[in-house]
Amino acid sequence: MSRWHPFVTVATVVERAGRYLMVEEHRGGSHTLFNQPAGHLEPGERIRDAALRELREETAWQVGITDYLGLYVFQAPDGQTFHSHAFFGMALAHLGNDLDPAIHAVHWLTLEELEALEREGRLRSPLVMRRLRDALAGRFFPMDVLHER
Repeated sequence: MSRWHPFVTVATVVERAGRYLMVEEHRGGSHTLFNQPAGHLEPGERIRDAALRELREETAWQVGITDYLGLYVFQAPDGQTFHSHAFFGMALAHLGNDLDPAIHAVHWLTLEELEALEREGRLRSPLVMRRLRDALAGRFFPMDVLHER
């Protein structure tokens, strides 16, 4: 009997002066898509450490993660299920490292710009705005709700 295994991912909402850190990605379609810095948990990696790694790799920003937004479960149209741990953080410093090759560009976008991208169908998944709206509503959990090792 085969077991079902969801994909475990991380994502971080990062705000600076009313703008949100976003990555623009080529996903094989006719246009690029936008997402919070996000990615898969690697074997043996702690969830928060994965979020910090993805931030560095995808945006070249050092971020101070302050809060946990929660666990978001998403069923993709292809049937894959994602368990996405989301965080909130503040930009601390630009590191200047090379970006992950899958990243087309890094942007600081306003809520209005993100809502326009949502209307155009240019967001990677519905979780992008869900995480952002939860952050704007102050729906945070303390980091110690995560229990690892």
